[in-house]
Amino acid sequence: MSRRDDGGNDGSLTTLWVCLGFVPLVAVFATVATYIRMELPNNVKGPEEANVGQCPQGYFKLGEMSDCLPWLSCEVIKRDIIVRELIGQGAVKQVFLALWRGNKVALSRLAVPKFKADFIHGLEMLKGLQSVNVVKLLGFCEENHSILTKYHPLGSLNNLNAVMEQERYLGLNTWRTRFHLVIEYVSVLNYLHNSPLGTRVMCDSNDLDKVLSQYLLTSELHLIVNDLDALPVVNRSSGVLVKCGHRELSGHFVAPEQLWPYAHELPFSDHLMPSYDEKTDVWKIPNVVDFLLGQVEGSDVVRFHLFELHRDCKRETPQHRPSAQTVLQTYKAVYASLTQEADVPDPRNDL
Repeated sequence: MSRRDDGGNDGSLTTLWVCLGFVPLVAVFATVATYIRMELPNNVKGPEEANVGQCPQGYFKLGEMSDCLPWLSCEVIKRDIIVRELIGQGAVKQVFLALWRGNKVALSRLAVPKFKADFIHGLEMLKGLQSVNVVKLLGFCEENHSILTKYHPLGSLNNLNAVMEQERYLGLNTWRTRFHLVIEYVSVLNYLHNSPLGTRVMCDSNDLDKVLSQYLLTSELHLIVNDLDALPVVNRSSGVLVKCGHRELSGHFVAPEQLWPYAHELPFSDHLMPSYDEKTDVWKIPNVVDFLLGQVEGSDVVRFHLFELHRDCKRETPQHRPSAQTVLQTYKAVYASLTQEADVPDPRNDL
């Protein structure tokens, strides 16, 4: 989904802005053009930001548990997990709804032996990247290739529009709720690009549906990343860049540098294909954000304020694109400008 908005000249923009009756145009353009750093308003919380007493690395809480428990071992998973039904199937793993001590949990199992390395990579990423941005790890068993995580009944982010049509969420299907999700989405990218495990690139992202399938929607309408099976690392100090797979990529969704550059001269060769960095994720941000904003009242106003930033995300030269951190900071600034009421509660808090 490409940007269709036309920025126009200053006069037409000012006229449009007066008609819309929101905050002053000059203030918002200054915010977007200079990428002013602003903290997220108090009412914009992350997926589990309000939780007090997060567990240390290697431990978890679930449901009404008061104490942190260590990640569940092979012995416990084999003995205490009751598998109910298959709820998801991908190239690498199958996902089952299961029960542990009366709690619904998600049990992932390796589906195809040849993808064992991807499965193990995903587990290592889950272990090393535990945070409010990432699905909660409850345990794992390497000997039978099983991973246990928190269960989120709304499923992947692909379901967003269908979820918003449910009676429980109809009143929350607003530009404000959707802009919260936009901020959380880019928060995930910023975290991965500046993670404890180095600069990680989201490689399972060759089309919009694939990107959305990597994320989960929580019952409180927060967004967290779930699938970390393809997160190669960029290391500029040692000159290490990445390639997402060994096959030729095509289409307008992937970044230009991910396309075979010698299409008119040579057949595709993985050996000759140039590598790239995390700016491929930034190229895709406008397309994902377009989906997240949807067609609700006020969403076009948000798009209007993000136009220049998203144009920069689509620069042909990766080095000319903003970082995920800059995008995130600008989103927060635009959100604050549009709301102007930092103390207004997040409507999702009532869920």
